[in-house]
Amino acid sequence: MKVLRKKRVFAILFILFLVLLFYNSDWLGKLLYPIRYEKDITISAQNYEVDPFLIAAIIRVETNYNPEKISKKGAIGLMQLMPDTAEWIVKKAGYAEETSKLLHRADVNIEVGAWYLNSLYNQFGSNKIATLAAYNAGPGNARKWLDNGTWDGTLKNVDQIPFGETRHYIQRVLYYYDKYVDLYKYQFPA
Repeated sequence: MKVLRKKRVFAILFILFLVLLFYNSDWLGKLLYPIRYEKDITISAQNYEVDPFLIAAIIRVETNYNPEKISKKGAIGLMQLMPDTAEWIVKKAGYAEETSKLLHRADVNIEVGAWYLNSLYNQFGSNKIATLAAYNAGPGNARKWLDNGTWDGTLKNVDQIPFGETRHYIQRVLYYYDKYVDLYKYQFPA
Protein backbone atom coordinates (compact mmCIF):
# COMPACT_ATOMS: atom_id res chain seq x y z
CA MET A 1 0.00 0.00 0.00
CA LYS A 2 2.83 2.39 0.88
CA VAL A 3 4.55 1.62 -2.44
CA LEU A 4 1.37 2.48 -4.36
CA ARG A 5 1.02 5.74 -2.42
CA LYS A 6 4.65 6.64 -3.15
CA LYS A 7 4.13 5.94 -6.84
CA ARG A 8 1.09 8.25 -6.90
CA VAL A 9 3.00 11.02 -5.16
CA PHE A 10 5.92 10.53 -7.55
CA ALA A 11 3.56 10.60 -10.55
CA ILE A 12 1.89 13.79 -9.33
CA LEU A 13 5.25 15.45 -8.69
CA PHE A 14 6.46 14.38 -12.14
CA ILE A 15 3.35 15.82 -13.79
CA LEU A 16 3.77 19.08 -11.87
CA PHE A 17 7.40 19.20 -12.97
CA LEU A 18 6.38 18.76 -16.61
CA VAL A 19 3.72 21.44 -16.32
CA LEU A 20 6.24 23.86 -14.82
CA LEU A 21 8.79 22.92 -17.44
CA PHE A 22 6.40 23.73 -20.28
CA TYR A 23 4.54 26.56 -18.55
CA ASN A 24 6.69 29.27 -20.07
CA SER A 25 7.31 27.50 -23.34
CA ASP A 26 6.05 28.87 -26.62
CA TRP A 27 4.61 25.46 -27.43
CA LEU A 28 2.23 25.52 -24.48
CA GLY A 29 1.48 29.20 -25.01
CA LYS A 30 0.53 28.62 -28.62
CA LEU A 31 -1.64 25.70 -27.57
CA LEU A 32 -3.48 27.92 -25.08
CA TYR A 33 -3.51 31.04 -27.29
CA PRO A 34 -3.84 29.92 -30.91
CA ILE A 35 -4.31 32.28 -33.82
CA ARG A 36 -6.52 31.00 -36.59
CA TYR A 37 -7.16 32.55 -40.01
CA GLU A 38 -3.58 33.88 -40.05
CA LYS A 39 -3.53 34.39 -43.80
CA ASP A 40 -6.80 36.36 -43.82
CA ILE A 41 -5.69 38.43 -40.84
CA THR A 42 -2.32 39.16 -42.42
CA ILE A 43 -3.80 40.21 -45.76
CA SER A 44 -6.47 42.43 -44.22
CA ALA A 45 -4.02 43.96 -41.75
CA GLN A 46 -1.66 44.85 -44.60
CA ASN A 47 -4.50 46.18 -46.77
CA TYR A 48 -5.67 48.60 -44.08
CA GLU A 49 -2.46 49.17 -42.09
CA VAL A 50 -3.89 47.64 -38.94
CA ASP A 51 -1.87 45.66 -36.41
CA PRO A 52 -2.59 41.96 -37.12
CA PHE A 53 -2.19 41.14 -33.43
CA LEU A 54 -4.96 43.61 -32.63
CA ILE A 55 -7.26 41.95 -35.17
CA ALA A 56 -6.43 38.52 -33.72
CA ALA A 57 -7.06 39.73 -30.16
CA ILE A 58 -10.41 41.25 -31.10
CA ILE A 59 -11.46 38.03 -32.82
CA ARG A 60 -10.40 36.00 -29.77
CA VAL A 61 -12.44 38.19 -27.42
CA GLU A 62 -15.45 38.56 -29.72
CA THR A 63 -15.90 34.96 -30.88
CA ASN A 64 -12.92 32.81 -29.93
CA TYR A 65 -12.51 32.16 -33.68
CA ASN A 66 -16.05 30.89 -34.23
CA PRO A 67 -17.15 32.35 -37.60
CA GLU A 68 -20.75 31.21 -37.10
CA LYS A 69 -21.31 33.24 -33.95
CA ILE A 70 -24.18 35.71 -33.89
CA SER A 71 -24.55 37.86 -30.78
CA LYS A 72 -27.80 38.51 -28.93
CA LYS A 73 -27.73 42.00 -30.43
CA GLY A 74 -27.30 40.59 -33.95
CA ALA A 75 -23.56 41.10 -34.52
CA ILE A 76 -22.23 38.68 -37.13
CA GLY A 77 -19.07 36.68 -37.71
CA LEU A 78 -15.58 36.54 -36.30
CA MET A 79 -15.29 40.25 -35.62
CA GLN A 80 -18.93 40.59 -34.55
CA LEU A 81 -19.98 43.34 -36.94
CA MET A 82 -23.44 44.80 -36.57
CA PRO A 83 -25.39 44.58 -39.85
CA ASP A 84 -26.03 48.35 -39.95
CA THR A 85 -22.35 49.08 -39.37
CA ALA A 86 -21.41 46.55 -42.05
CA GLU A 87 -23.80 48.21 -44.53
CA TRP A 88 -22.22 51.59 -43.77
CA ILE A 89 -18.72 50.14 -44.23
CA VAL A 90 -19.67 48.47 -47.53
CA LYS A 91 -20.92 51.82 -48.90
CA LYS A 92 -18.06 53.88 -47.48
CA ALA A 93 -15.29 51.45 -48.53
CA GLY A 94 -16.76 50.85 -51.98
CA TYR A 95 -17.17 47.11 -51.55
CA ALA A 96 -19.61 45.19 -53.72
CA GLU A 97 -23.16 45.30 -52.36
CA GLU A 98 -23.26 41.56 -51.70
CA THR A 99 -20.34 41.91 -49.26
CA SER A 100 -22.68 42.58 -46.35
CA LYS A 101 -24.49 39.32 -47.14
CA LEU A 102 -21.19 37.41 -46.87
CA LEU A 103 -20.23 38.51 -43.36
CA HIS A 104 -20.50 34.93 -42.10
CA ARG A 105 -17.41 34.11 -44.21
CA ALA A 106 -14.22 34.53 -42.20
CA ASP A 107 -12.23 36.27 -44.95
CA VAL A 108 -14.98 38.80 -45.67
CA ASN A 109 -15.68 39.49 -41.99
CA ILE A 110 -11.99 40.05 -41.24
CA GLU A 111 -11.59 42.31 -44.28
CA VAL A 112 -14.59 44.47 -43.37
CA GLY A 113 -13.58 44.48 -39.69
CA ALA A 114 -10.03 45.56 -40.54
CA TRP A 115 -11.35 48.41 -42.67
CA TYR A 116 -13.55 49.50 -39.76
CA LEU A 117 -10.66 49.30 -37.29
CA ASN A 118 -8.56 51.49 -39.56
CA SER A 119 -11.41 53.98 -39.82
CA LEU A 120 -11.83 54.11 -36.04
CA TYR A 121 -8.07 54.38 -35.54
CA ASN A 122 -8.03 57.43 -37.82
CA GLN A 123 -11.11 58.95 -36.15
CA PHE A 124 -9.53 58.65 -32.71
CA GLY A 125 -6.11 60.06 -33.54
CA SER A 126 -4.27 56.71 -33.58
CA ASN A 127 -5.30 56.07 -29.95
CA LYS A 128 -5.53 52.27 -29.69
CA ILE A 129 -7.43 52.36 -26.39
CA ALA A 130 -10.05 54.83 -27.67
CA THR A 131 -10.31 52.78 -30.88
CA LEU A 132 -11.12 49.66 -28.85
CA ALA A 133 -13.71 51.58 -26.83
CA ALA A 134 -15.30 52.78 -30.06
CA TYR A 135 -15.23 49.29 -31.57
CA ASN A 136 -17.13 47.94 -28.57
CA ALA A 137 -19.43 50.79 -27.54
CA GLY A 138 -19.71 52.61 -30.84
CA PRO A 139 -17.79 55.66 -32.03
CA GLY A 140 -20.56 58.02 -30.91
CA ASN A 141 -20.31 56.90 -27.30
CA ALA A 142 -16.51 56.93 -27.27
CA ARG A 143 -16.41 60.41 -28.84
CA LYS A 144 -18.95 61.68 -26.29
CA TRP A 145 -16.88 60.34 -23.36
CA LEU A 146 -13.75 61.99 -24.70
CA ASP A 147 -15.39 65.30 -25.63
CA ASN A 148 -17.25 65.82 -22.36
CA GLY A 149 -14.31 64.74 -20.19
CA THR A 150 -15.90 61.58 -18.85
CA TRP A 151 -12.80 59.66 -19.97
CA ASP A 152 -9.38 60.83 -21.16
CA GLY A 153 -8.78 57.95 -23.61
CA THR A 154 -6.03 56.27 -21.61
CA LEU A 155 -5.73 52.75 -20.29
CA LYS A 156 -4.73 54.18 -16.92
CA ASN A 157 -8.18 55.76 -16.58
CA VAL A 158 -10.22 53.07 -18.33
CA ASP A 159 -12.24 52.73 -15.11
CA GLN A 160 -13.85 56.10 -15.98
CA ILE A 161 -15.67 54.58 -18.97
CA PRO A 162 -19.37 54.47 -18.05
CA PHE A 163 -19.97 51.06 -19.69
CA GLY A 164 -18.62 48.16 -17.62
CA GLU A 165 -18.74 45.91 -20.68
CA THR A 166 -16.46 48.29 -22.59
CA ARG A 167 -13.99 48.60 -19.71
CA HIS A 168 -13.77 44.82 -19.49
CA TYR A 169 -13.60 44.47 -23.28
CA ILE A 170 -10.59 46.77 -23.56
CA GLN A 171 -8.74 44.92 -20.82
CA ARG A 172 -9.45 41.52 -22.38
CA VAL A 173 -8.41 42.58 -25.88
CA LEU A 174 -5.17 44.05 -24.55
CA TYR A 175 -4.49 40.89 -22.54
CA TYR A 176 -4.75 38.72 -25.67
CA TYR A 177 -2.90 41.32 -27.72
CA ASP A 178 0.08 41.12 -25.36
CA LYS A 179 -0.02 37.30 -25.39
CA TYR A 180 -0.09 37.20 -29.19
CA VAL A 181 2.74 39.70 -29.57
CA ASP A 182 4.85 37.70 -27.13
CA LEU A 183 4.12 34.30 -28.67
CA TYR A 184 3.93 35.09 -32.38
CA LYS A 185 6.28 38.06 -32.87
CA TYR A 186 8.55 36.05 -35.17
CA GLN A 187 5.95 33.92 -36.96
CA PHE A 188 3.06 36.28 -37.46
CA PRO A 189 4.18 39.38 -39.38
CA ALA A 190 3.35 42.68 -37.75
